[in-house]
Amino acid sequence: MVEIATVATFLVAALASLFMAWAIGAGSSGSTPFAPAVGANAISVMRAGFLVGILGFAGAVLQGANVSEAVGTELIGGVTLSPMAATIALVIAAVLVAIGVFAGYPIATAFTVTGAVVGVGLAMGGDPAWPKYAEIATLWILTPFVGGGLAYAIARTLRAEPISEQYLIIGLAALVGVLIANIEFAVLGPPEGGASIAQATGAWLPVSDLVGVVAATAVMAAIWGGAIAVDLEGGIERGERHFLLILGGLVAFSAGGSQVGLAIGPLIPLSGDVGLPLIALLLGGGFGLLLGSWTGAPRMIKAISQDYSSLGPRRSIAALIPSFIIAQTAVLFGIPVSFNEIIVSSIIGSGYAAAGAGGGVSARKMGYTVLAWVLSLAGSIVISYVGFLAFDTLLF
Repeated sequence: MVEIATVATFLVAALASLFMAWAIGAGSSGSTPFAPAVGANAISVMRAGFLVGILGFAGAVLQGANVSEAVGTELIGGVTLSPMAATIALVIAAVLVAIGVFAGYPIATAFTVTGAVVGVGLAMGGDPAWPKYAEIATLWILTPFVGGGLAYAIARTLRAEPISEQYLIIGLAALVGVLIANIEFAVLGPPEGGASIAQATGAWLPVSDLVGVVAATAVMAAIWGGAIAVDLEGGIERGERHFLLILGGLVAFSAGGSQVGLAIGPLIPLSGDVGLPLIALLLGGGFGLLLGSWTGAPRMIKAISQDYSSLGPRRSIAALIPSFIIAQTAVLFGIPVSFNEIIVSSIIGSGYAAAGAGGGVSARKMGYTVLAWVLSLAGSIVISYVGFLAFDTLLF
């Protein structure tokens, strides 16, 4: 029999978690994936909002387990977050994100949630999880350089005269096929882990596992490249718009898988007390993302698409491919990552590839955004640490 106090605590935390999921769905993970396609007039705003909600929900359920478990159990050592600690972390993170949403400050959800969980964990007497912090810091630091660098390289290559733009697009589509073949899905693997399409398909072939994976990957690359090649026969611009739609869908799916853990991760220590399996939390978090995408994302998509329309289809493609790669890397290693950081760095990289110094990128705005990210992390750690100690003192 579950105690009423435990259920009440879980409900408070669940409401904060639902708000976090809504804010994520209404914000970067719901508004950015299809903004380039809207800017290129490849899809309407409302249809983009509908699709991003569905795909984000699918990504949350099929790929959200790794990041969720990392946020809930791997950010602090020596202790398990108590129901009170998990609730305080979620409520404080939700309040900080709400302040950012309604005041217009770029508070990063990943930094805020990570800091809140670390803060309450340290206040409980837990030990810093330095190996996990090293993984997180590595991805956070590398994201601007890798995302921006890849976007710059792709955008510059697409501008190159010696190589046909049509062949470059086909090559990029084949690369996307390689990536899709090798990302993990929960439904394809054993109960304790996922498997990729290449692994699942290769296992059926009468060859070694490695050869099977390589063969399945090659086939997937050929399918994707061939499909885009056929589409490009109807016109380069038309094919690029369709490719943008596909990339938007992949980024939306990846956003769901990488961001849902920020909303439901702190609930994992509580879920065992009320008998809820992880899949139930993923469904709830995915629903929150979907709700945010359907109710809040269309307005943001319309606003952001105006910025993307100045980028053009080629630079938008250059920005979305690194975003897809980095988001899937975060999912694979179970690392909470800011989708704002991913998208902003990729846009900056493709922007620098444009004619003219800097491609119209504001150094002041970049600095302000980075400062907001740092303050989001440091502030959430301090506030959560102090908040837990103060609440614990009042109770005991």
